[in-house]
Amino acid sequence: MMHSESSHLDCPPRWASERTHPRTYGGAVAEVAKMLGFSLMPWQRHVVDVALEIDDETGRLAHREVCVTVPRQAGKTTLLLSIMVWRAIQWENQRIVYTAQTAQDARQKWRDEHVPLLERSLFDTLFEVRHSNGSEAVRWQNGSLQQIVATTERAGHGQSLDLAVIDEAFAQVDFRLEQALKPAMITRPEPQLWIISTAGTPQSAYLRSKVDRGREVAQSGEVSGSVYFEWSAADEDDPSDPDTWRRCHPALGHTITLDALSTDFASMELAEAERAYLNRWTGGLVAGPIPVASWNRRESQSVSPGGPLCFAVDIAPDRSAASIAVAGGVEDGWAVELVDHREGADWVVGRCVELADRWDPIGFVVDSVGPASTLVHDLEVGGLRVMVSNGKDMATACGRLYDAVVSGQLYHRGQPDLTAAVAGAQKRSLGDRWAFSRSSSAVDISPLVAVTLALWGVSMFEPPGVVDPVMAVW
Repeated sequence: MMHSESSHLDCPPRWASERTHPRTYGGAVAEVAKMLGFSLMPWQRHVVDVALEIDDETGRLAHREVCVTVPRQAGKTTLLLSIMVWRAIQWENQRIVYTAQTAQDARQKWRDEHVPLLERSLFDTLFEVRHSNGSEAVRWQNGSLQQIVATTERAGHGQSLDLAVIDEAFAQVDFRLEQALKPAMITRPEPQLWIISTAGTPQSAYLRSKVDRGREVAQSGEVSGSVYFEWSAADEDDPSDPDTWRRCHPALGHTITLDALSTDFASMELAEAERAYLNRWTGGLVAGPIPVASWNRRESQSVSPGGPLCFAVDIAPDRSAASIAVAGGVEDGWAVELVDHREGADWVVGRCVELADRWDPIGFVVDSVGPASTLVHDLEVGGLRVMVSNGKDMATACGRLYDAVVSGQLYHRGQPDLTAAVAGAQKRSLGDRWAFSRSSSAVDISPLVAVTLALWGVSMFEPPGVVDPVMAVW
């Protein structure tokens, strides 16, 4: 959706958040870019002007999260470096981390592009570079530190972060990296998480969730603490038409020529050329069984499941992780929550016994043909009431969750692992009905399956509505 603020651009974005505050640090970033040796292109300047708005009341950055999706070779590197350097010199003792597809990709980008640009810039006397493998950093004289981190759940642990950048976010299959970074930013006065990428593939569950949510925010004009920008070709646009290229590639005519783009289109596989230069998803922006936009609208931090409660357990097919979820009634429907999601499965029975002793639930649901079926005996030996679902029950449970989401009768807390499972889930046919497919889904969907079974269990035995309100710390 185009907005008036971007109408002056030679290549306006398809979706973009609007300006909501008159003051911005965008001009300061533009000056930093010049000192680095280049000028921001119009699209880059537009992004920083909106993303770095200053809140009128607090005097601080207005947005905590920025998501940008653009074609390849649009200028992501120069944009991100300008932002990181601006942040490093704007305030003292800033902690800034950068990551890409893998730690090696981040290291190569840092070594081959970031550091050479810095060393050739007017900032060359203001920092020192540490090259030791695994602890690469740019240390500024004012105490600020730019580092690269691995794309793991340990990223950012042990330090507070002011700015985190996830480059090439299409490579992230779940929310684990974001979950590692955000807690490190929670105590900082003006934190920002930047997520930037070209379109992904069906496995890009993390980015797909961000795109779905970002488009919704941009189209609605919602003020949510996050901003979103997307340059891409529309579904109906002809990929071979230069007018299509002009409408979706914001660097065309600035750092890329029409002849160069035409040559690449002629030499590349069409699907990959469309992903690279038109910012189109490979295989389309694949929709899962549960509409992500509808799921995101059901997020509420103030609603918890009310008793009686029902828990459920599920395990990933390779037994690399397991999940426990809970469901209960609320005044106008149901609430679900992911209670626990950890590596392995040896912890599940003991944790379920703890939950049973504390909450005296209706029971614990386990899919009779799923990976967690191996735990039924041990759960029963532990004294738990186990409810074993069959294939027909699973189809009913999936349909019930879908109906509750799209009708607005379901609430959840927006937990990243659960949202990633919703975004990455695929389905399999069960006669005229369907169920979630563990084998063909792009991510570990045990959090979603557990929530689905917990909702089925509680709805089988209790009508919707709060019987015993619970504000739980599980």
